[in-house]
Formats: sequence, C-alpha cells, structure tokens
Amino acid sequence: MSDRQTETDVILIGAGIMSATLGTLLKELVPDWNITVFEKLATAGEESSNEWNNAGTGHSALCELNYTVEKPDGTVDISKAIKINEEFQVSKQFWSYLVNSNLIRNPQDFIRPLPHLSLVQGEKNVTFLKNRYEALSNNPLFQGMEFSDDPKKLMEWIPLIMNGRNSNEAIAATRIESGTDVNFGALTRMLFDHLKDKNVDVKYKHSVEDIKRTSDGLWELKVWNMDTGNIERHTAKFVFIGGGGGSLPLLQKSGIPEGKHIGGFPVSGLFMVCTNPEVIEQHHAKVYGKAKVGAPPMSVPHLDTRFIDNKKTLLFGPFAGFSPKFLKTGSMFDLLGSVKPDNVFTMLAAGAKNVPLTKYLIQQVMLSKEQRMEELREFIPNAKSEDWDIVVAGQRVQVIKDTEAGGKGTLQFGTEVISAADGSIAALLGASPGASTAVSVMLELIKKCFPEQIQEWEPKIKEMIPSYGVSLLKNPELIEEIHTSTGRALGLSSPELALV
Repeated sequence: MSDRQTETDVILIGAGIMSATLGTLLKELVPDWNITVFEKLATAGEESSNEWNNAGTGHSALCELNYTVEKPDGTVDISKAIKINEEFQVSKQFWSYLVNSNLIRNPQDFIRPLPHLSLVQGEKNVTFLKNRYEALSNNPLFQGMEFSDDPKKLMEWIPLIMNGRNSNEAIAATRIESGTDVNFGALTRMLFDHLKDKNVDVKYKHSVEDIKRTSDGLWELKVWNMDTGNIERHTAKFVFIGGGGGSLPLLQKSGIPEGKHIGGFPVSGLFMVCTNPEVIEQHHAKVYGKAKVGAPPMSVPHLDTRFIDNKKTLLFGPFAGFSPKFLKTGSMFDLLGSVKPDNVFTMLAAGAKNVPLTKYLIQQVMLSKEQRMEELREFIPNAKSEDWDIVVAGQRVQVIKDTEAGGKGTLQFGTEVISAADGSIAALLGASPGASTAVSVMLELIKKCFPEQIQEWEPKIKEMIPSYGVSLLKNPELIEEIHTSTGRALGLSSPELALV
C-alpha cells in the first residue's frame, strides 16, 4: 500500500559522489529548489564511492598509461590525457571553492598530495615510456614530470619496488610530485552532510523500484521504504539516476528512447592490502604499470599508498573478478534482468567480440592467493604472503552499446551520461575515471538538461570554477594560478609554491 505521495523539484537516486556533486552544484546555483535523495543503503558513499571500493587515485593522467596510446609510428597520442587532466583541475577548483566558502572543512580528510609514477619493464616498454614522457613533459599540464632509467635514481623514488630486483633488466619510471590520493568516500559523506544542512531531504534505506512518466510531464518514482515496508510515490520535474551499477536497470524502467539498445557487463575487483606497517612505511607513491595483453583498461596493475581514516595503508591490484551482480549489494539476477528485447542482440554481439576478455576474467577468478602474490612480486620482488590480505573492492558495470566506430555490441570503457531529449531525466553509466571527473561530468549534465537556465547560471559557475569555458592548455598562466590557489585551499602545497 502507498502511505503518501510527495512532489519535489529534483530527485537524485543514489547517495554516491555523483549525486553529491550534482546536488551541491544545484544548491549553489538555485538554492530555493527542493531536492530529495533516495539511497537504498543506510549511509552515503557505501558502494562505488566507498574508499575500499575504488583506487583512490585523483585521476589526472599523470601515471595512467592507458590514457596515452602509442600510434603505429611510435609517437604517443596524449589528447585523452589532456582531457582527463583538465577535468580533474575542474574538480579541484570546485572543492577549493567549497573549502574557501566554509561549506566543507578539513580537506586533508579527503585529499592528500602523493607522487604519481608510471613503471615499465623491457626495452620496448622503456622506449614507449620515454616517448610518452617527451610528449607530456613539455605540456604545461604535466610540468614537473621526471623520467629515469637509472636504477640508483629509481631506488630513491621507489625503494620497496627496487629492492631485490635483477639489475640487468631494462626498467624505467616517470615521476611527478603533483599527484593526489583522494578518499572519495570521505568526500561523499562531507558533501551529504553539507546538503542536509541546506535542507536537502536525504532518505536512506529507500529503494527506487520503478520510474514512469506522468500525463503532466513529471516523473513518478515508486519507492520502497525499507524500514516501514510501505510503498511511497514521489514525483519530480527532474530526476538524476546516479546509482552506480544500479543505474542501468532504472534507466531501462524509465522507458526513454535514449536508454534503448544499451547493455551492461559487470566486472568486480579485488585488491591485496598490506598488513605489515614496516612494509607500508617503505612506499610513498601511486605506481601504475601496463595492463597485460587481453586485460581490460581498468585492470592496470598499480601499487598505491592510500590514506583511509587518516591511516596510511598500501594496496596492490586490481585483480578482475566476475559476478552477475551490478552492485556489491545487488542481486545475482542483475545481469540476466538487464537483457531486454531491444538490447539482446547488442549483448550477444558484445559476447562474441569479447571472448579474450571473458577468458581473462575466468583466469583471474581462478587465481589462488599465491598466484596473486606472484603478480605482486613483479612490483615488489621480496613480497611475503603473510604480509598481505585480499579485500573485495567495488563492482563496476561497463557500458555496451552500438557505435559507428566499433559496430554492434561495443564495450565502452569510460563514463557516459544518457539523458532524455527534453532533459527531464538523466543517468550516469560506466566507471573510470568517474569520481575524479565528477564535477566536469555534472556540469555537462547541467548544460544538457537545463539549457534555458545555463546562461543565467554561468556567472556563478565561473565563480566556483574560474577555468569554466576556457581551455587550460591555451592558457598556461591560468594553469599556474589554479595550481597555486587549489594547492593552498586543499593543503596540497605551501602558499608560496605553485605545483605544476
């Protein structure tokens, strides 16, 4: 039975970093709008945004080799790296605005400076890394990057990785000090505390079961109150579906044409976490390697210093796994339930195209702890099994769609916003770099879904994000200003230094 029906301006589904970011932006742009959030779990940031469910990297393409593609002639395409770096600068500007406005406090609780390194082995990979370094280091967004293939220098940078290593093997790394470790779980909780202070109605343990369009153009949500067992009806002019892996089924229920012919493939992840404080203290960086042949981009191996609950820890991974669930707290029938008449051929085509990926996932699932330790020893030659435990990380759903470039059933590795033609409903699908680029993604959503208001809102957006509408690459002075101001606000540098 229904116990009540309410109407609001905006409904956000899912209490993760995306809803937190969109809600915070909208509250700054139109403070009088009423916003309601529905989250089926008991607290904010417990799925993909949780600090144990993602890599905690401030993704700015400083070290992630999959954002720089080697062309057939040996040159390196850095266009994607530039885009992702610029998007992360937008996030830092927005977070700085919130700190400077006292809307959130103690930025060190969610972001810390941490060197980012890329590490490769073998002559061919060393050549690629050097070419990548030469392509990036003269770019103002990547100023300060260093390259070395000298084992003595690498011992200074990454002693834990270099100890016990065969000195005859070709090995090289790039290093840049302006990288960051970001606790997206902590940031999400901070933003929701702020939203509650702004009278946003955040309803936990409320599961959205259905979405449909009403005759007067509103969206009606059927919501299960998990505490009372009652079904509630809530209507809104605008709905954002930011439920991580749970977004696709809700998008399908909305019935909008833009949500047709889209499927999802779930990939889970495991990390190894170090339990030995002496080992943890020997490493202070995020070090990314190259993905193995046949491995998906989100499986790039990396050894990460992390700060969780203000405690330094060390993680290695991710190891890919498979579960048919779309969320860690989801159902074993999620994948099967997402197959619809309009996307069944898209899904079948994806299966036929991605046999190597399927084989890779099966191999990963079958790995023993000792086999995972052997992969870790490619990074830390002296790693001991007793110093490491396995933790299950987040569940991601990769988008499958028909594209001109890839044809039917193309697996998409990235983040994508799907919105109705009239902008009244939008859903966020996909994974990495996700949280790091949340502000840029949500600004694009706002521009797409609120075209009539965007001109009126632009001055406020530029107050929050000084680089809004400007190419940082074409304005190196602005890059320096942003690094200085965000470094000061977020505690990433001393006031007199510009970290670029």
